[in-house]
Amino acid sequence: MRRRIYVWEVPVRLTHWVTVACIVVLSFTGYYIGNPYIFVSRREPYGVYFMGLIRWIHFVTAFIFVASLLLRTYWAFAGNEWARWRGLFPFLTRDGRKAMRDAVRYYLFLRRHPPEVTGHNALAGMTYMIIVCLYGLIVFTGFALYGQLHPISIWHGLTGWIFLILGLQTVRLIHHLIMWLLIAFAIHHVYSAWLVDMEEGNGLMSSIFSGFKFIREGQKPDWIERGKQDAPVTPAKRPESAPKRAPAAPMQSLQTHAQASAPAGDGADEPAV
Repeated sequence: MRRRIYVWEVPVRLTHWVTVACIVVLSFTGYYIGNPYIFVSRREPYGVYFMGLIRWIHFVTAFIFVASLLLRTYWAFAGNEWARWRGLFPFLTRDGRKAMRDAVRYYLFLRRHPPEVTGHNALAGMTYMIIVCLYGLIVFTGFALYGQLHPISIWHGLTGWIFLILGLQTVRLIHHLIMWLLIAFAIHHVYSAWLVDMEEGNGLMSSIFSGFKFIREGQKPDWIERGKQDAPVTPAKRPESAPKRAPAAPMQSLQTHAQASAPAGDGADEPAV
């Protein structure tokens, strides 16, 4: 028996697919900018400015890519436990380091079954930390190259200092190599996700569309969930009880008290007519 759990929230899935689309577009356009592989005759209406069109597509997509990264960074602090930033640093906790060893043993064929997790396994989390660093580096080098063509832009002032350390061609090479590293990661990412989905049968591939995964009944909490459970919980204060009221006097005692306090000359003492 399995139970359905909502793991990947809408911002996680949205930024995932926006990033995928951006990497595809940026790779094709970026490679063309560095090595034009399509010949367009100047007799065509768009032939004279075809390179300018490709560069424009590359720059617009780069800004969309940055917006997606900013949204995902915000959600790393606002999302659920499987979306939070601590998932990128499994080596900071003992449970995370053990989960990393289990994942490494599985990929080295020293363990038959992959470690059961609700979100990402610990090794994947650390890999995504490296990918995030590559994202930041490729964005920085990209804006540095953009600033060289637009010296009056803000990007030239923010990134121009890098050319005091590295040459222009070196920055281009770093930008280009990171593109190939991201493409290689994307290929491995699809393969490993498909493999783990077949091994665990938890709907990993479909979860990036629906957000839901199917977890085996009785599955123990993974290293991220255990970290959440170990967090100190402040016990809630009991509400103060209302002051006790004095017990109500019996009806007979009230009647006796009323008769005793009745004034003299009441109609009960007058002779009957």
